[in-house]
This record gives sequence, structure tokens and C-alpha cells, in this order.
Amino acid sequence: MEDNKYQIPEHVAIILDGNGRWAKKRFLPRKAGHVAGSKTVEQICEDAWDLGIRYLTVYAFSTENWKRPQDEVDALMKLLRQYLKDCIKRSTKNNMCVRVLGDISPLDEDLKASILELEEVSKDNTGLHFQVALNYGSRDEMLRAVRRMAEDVSGGRMTLEEIDEERFSGCLDTKGIPDPDLLIRTSGEERLSNFLLWQLAYTEFYFTDVLWPDFNKKELQKAIEYYNKRDRRFGGV
Repeated sequence: MEDNKYQIPEHVAIILDGNGRWAKKRFLPRKAGHVAGSKTVEQICEDAWDLGIRYLTVYAFSTENWKRPQDEVDALMKLLRQYLKDCIKRSTKNNMCVRVLGDISPLDEDLKASILELEEVSKDNTGLHFQVALNYGSRDEMLRAVRRMAEDVSGGRMTLEEIDEERFSGCLDTKGIPDPDLLIRTSGEERLSNFLLWQLAYTEFYFTDVLWPDFNKKELQKAIEYYNKRDRRFGGV
């Protein structure tokens, strides 16, 4: 991979799946799987940048995840608190620009404050652009975008005729971020689960049976090798 014979995707998106099954296989509580998965995220950020990836987006907590058992949701929120604190330090150390996608309004005030601090502290960093999808659902994202455009139209800031793909994309959480070139989903599942439905229109998909806590640089390289075997044509012809 280091000999530059491969084309490195500029933007890789990952659906992090398999934390619970990883823990179950080891007779551990699900919380242990989420802890292991968060450590994998930290390492993959470094691996992605080392390989030449400029944008990395991970699906960490969906709008549907609130339906999980309350004790698991509470454990995830506790883990998120610690992760955000650590990420502030790590983003400075690794020159990483971090951005959160999704509707953070339902989160506790301390979590929202940590997210805003993280984004502010890291906004001018020039290393890996790391996006974390929290309380994210693509349908919710698109509905919020439509409401925003409707408000602009009713307020006279935009006309109906001015609404196009560029305007719509500019109202999404991913404004200013290039669409993913490659989507990876771990643990053997082969569905998008309401993730980046607009942005993945021309993205290559790579599915692996590897559980997320076991995913590493070697597995990331396998995904990039698969990406390089694809015939990247646009328009469906």
C-alpha cells in the first residue's frame, strides 16, 4: 500500500458494527464491546491518515439506537462523555479536525457543550478530517434540510427555483465535505441502516465479516484493495 500503486480514496465512511457480538463471543457485557470498539476508532483514525485518507466518517450512534435497552444507552452515553474529553486532547496532538453529524439537541447539556468545544478547538487543524455521526439518521438529516430550505423560502431568502442539488447538499450535516468514495460495514451486515443515503449515491460498498473491535489497518488495506478493483463509472452506464 505504501508504494503508491493503489489509488487511496479521499473519503472513507464506516458503519461500526459488531461490538455486542464481539463481547458476547468473549462472555463479556455489551459495554465491554463498546469500549473495545471506541479504542478501534482511535487507532483507525491514525491508520487512515497514515494511508493517505483525508476524510473519515464513522456511524457511532443512530437515531434508532435510543430504542436499545436503557442500561446499554446509559453505558453508551457514559462512554461518549469520556471519548469526547479524550478526543479534544487527541485532536490537538494529531492535528485532527473533528466534526459531529446529526441532531445533538436531545443530548444532555454537558455532552452538547463537549461537542461544541471539540469542534471549536479542532476546526483549524489540517490533518485528518474526522466526522462522527451521533444521534444521526439520514432521513432525519434530509427532513431537517428540507425544513431549513422551506424556512428560507418563506422568509424570502431563497426562491423555489433556486432549490437544486447544490443548495440541498449545503443544508445537510455534511456541508463542505466531499461525498464518500468508499463505505465499509463490518460484522457481515449488508445494509445502509439510514446512513448517508444522499451522500452515498456513487460510493463503492465493502462488507466484511470482521467485527468492529477486530478491525485494523490490515483490514482497512483490504477494503482499499477492493476499492481499487472497482471500475469507477458514474451515471449508471
